[in-house]
Amino acid sequence: MPQPDFVLRLARDEADLIAAQHLRYDVFVSELGSDGALVDHDARLERDAFDPFFDHLILFDRARPDMPAVGVYRLLRGDCLSDGPGGVNRFYSEDEYDLSVLKASGRKLLELGRSCLHPDYRGGGAMMVLWGGLADYVAQHQIEVLFGVASFHGTDIAPLKASLSLLHHRHLAPDHLRVKARPAHFQTMNLLAEDQIERPAAMRAVPSLIKAYLRLGGFVGEGAFVDHDFNTTDVCLVLDTEQMSAKHRTIYTRTPRT
Repeated sequence: MPQPDFVLRLARDEADLIAAQHLRYDVFVSELGSDGALVDHDARLERDAFDPFFDHLILFDRARPDMPAVGVYRLLRGDCLSDGPGGVNRFYSEDEYDLSVLKASGRKLLELGRSCLHPDYRGGGAMMVLWGGLADYVAQHQIEVLFGVASFHGTDIAPLKASLSLLHHRHLAPDHLRVKARPAHFQTMNLLAEDQIERPAAMRAVPSLIKAYLRLGGFVGEGAFVDHDFNTTDVCLVLDTEQMSAKHRTIYTRTPRT
């Protein structure tokens, strides 16, 4: 593969959004087996009713033919919610989690979702470029709390028991940040006592994105959500920028790039 020539920007037109939806289809539908009411299998677009209301942070590689999207983040600020016509009055993850504790906090919120990378760009610098763009966005809008669902592949809880239990015992959010899975789909994460968990193996099985947020000081909400349509078991990650370590705080407080 040639040396990447990255371009990172917020989607500025329909063509950019379609590029993001193509990548999401390749990852979430073709690779992970998800589906949804608005997924267009003929055009290979993974989309939903929330897409028009989010900002889409997209990483392109000019070194590849046609400059396809190779990374994407979907972003919705709390101050963009609206009860008016043509707006959206709830976050995407409210279908899965009760976010009342965050929405009542009076703090500036940012929901993250649909994060993915093309397989050729995993484990390299592409994620750092995406995170740099996210840092700029957080700084520009003075975001205080980031949150969003992140997923384990599959809906069989048995092989996830140790990892979910480890997250519950070691990384459960404090009360003022503790969102909770909706009762109708609540899956307890307290499946094994802490002394029954083989911690290194359990953490190795945690997806890289979840581990990255934990390293930044993130927490998980109470309970998991089993999403059969998306073929995932979801946890809700919450990151309070005020509680981050000094080492990592600069990622989210630096001056935005021009």
